[in-house]
Amino acid sequence: MLIHPQFDPIAIKLGPLAIHWYGLMYLAGFILFLALGNRRIKTSPTFMTSKMLDDLLMYGVFGVIVGGRLGQVLFYEPDYYFAHPTEILMVWKGGMSFHGGFIGVLIAVALFARKQGRSFWEMTDFIAPLVPLGLAAGRIGNFINGELWGRPAEATLPWAMLFPQAQQDDMAMAQQSPELMTQLLHYGALPRHPSQLYEFLLEGLALFAILWLFSAKRRPLGQVSAVFLIGYGCFRFICEYFRMPDSGIFGQSFTISMGQWLSLPMIVIGAALFVHFGKRAQRTA
Repeated sequence: MLIHPQFDPIAIKLGPLAIHWYGLMYLAGFILFLALGNRRIKTSPTFMTSKMLDDLLMYGVFGVIVGGRLGQVLFYEPDYYFAHPTEILMVWKGGMSFHGGFIGVLIAVALFARKQGRSFWEMTDFIAPLVPLGLAAGRIGNFINGELWGRPAEATLPWAMLFPQAQQDDMAMAQQSPELMTQLLHYGALPRHPSQLYEFLLEGLALFAILWLFSAKRRPLGQVSAVFLIGYGCFRFICEYFRMPDSGIFGQSFTISMGQWLSLPMIVIGAALFVHFGKRAQRTA
């Protein structure tokens, strides 16, 4: 049985200064964004310049951090953070909502597009293929922190993993199931899906490959953004079946989770936009 490696969440400690792995993963995501963006600027005709890309990243960083944290607070853990308001600013401990960060980035991109006098959809089509590898880095950060563990898995699953951090959840679930109690007593913890790695593979690597290849050819304005919405929404919806559901504002449910509720509109809106932009391109042609 695999056991979570129990990484030290602090990567580097210099006296009173502690640099967390979670923060380094965000930094890696931002560096990948710039590297991929500059590659696309050099190899494909585009309105974007390296200077614009740098400025856009600054807008995006602000949107990700503010939106991601507020999303976690409001969508997933309002009771906890309203009881511990000083911890809202402790982003280095983890706890960032993708959907909140996504909304924050959309607002930031809209402001940047307006400032540059460019179309919002031009901006999002350029950005969309650059994002998934940053998401992949974030999921590695979740895994290092040992957070967002998966639901109980069959002990025979070769990659089932024991998460010592989940001891409280393990006990609560085992008390409701004799089978789980047997596993808990045998292994000392419940075998679980390493759902962070599933998300790394699907929302990160697979989505990146799809978007990078799809955007390599000229597409109708807005369709690359639509594929991002559809792809992320579908992959996140699938991964939620293997991830322990968060309580969220709708309460904990093993039928449909908070992450799935938030992903459904992405899929529906993405599909509608894909069709809309395709038809608009045909009319223009």
